[in-house]
Amino acid sequence: MEAIKTAIEGVVIIEPRLFKDARGYFFESYSKREFDEKVQPVDFVQDNESMSAYGVIRGLHFQRPPFTQSKLVRCVKGRVLDVAVDLRKGSPTFGQHVAVELSEDNHRQFFVPRGFAHGFAVLSDVAVFQYKCDNYYAPQADGGISIADASLGIDWQIDPARAILSEKDTNHPLLKDFDSPFEY
Repeated sequence: MEAIKTAIEGVVIIEPRLFKDARGYFFESYSKREFDEKVQPVDFVQDNESMSAYGVIRGLHFQRPPFTQSKLVRCVKGRVLDVAVDLRKGSPTFGQHVAVELSEDNHRQFFVPRGFAHGFAVLSDVAVFQYKCDNYYAPQADGGISIADASLGIDWQIDPARAILSEKDTNHPLLKDFDSPFEY
């Protein structure tokens, strides 16, 4: 695997080594030893999967301390724009984001550390999305930032009139109205 650093420290794009032949392809999607060495030591405890249609935007989500989560995400069917936003108080990149396209064709994965909001927009007819998390889901710790916050500068690549959001995701605050519980 290749670990590609991004403009925000700790946020990493993972490109697997793909082995192709007449039968198809094979790749190692996760190796704890290699991940710990090339990205950072993480003990993943929960795997999640979602299926969404074109235009769905999920996010920007996080869990408050002490239930914060790091995530290793990938799109196994379809294509998504995946986004991580730095919410760590005192960080030189606070409020900045990294966006990367994840697809069944590029096999990329995206590591989102603790202290970041995470979301994605579905760019294909259907997308199946998988998450590895290093902490268990705690509904009482749910939080979010509005995907419509213009100060974040995110181009979701979805016409706002066609975006499909959950009711919860339409009610998240703007970054300027958010008191971050995350420290740099």
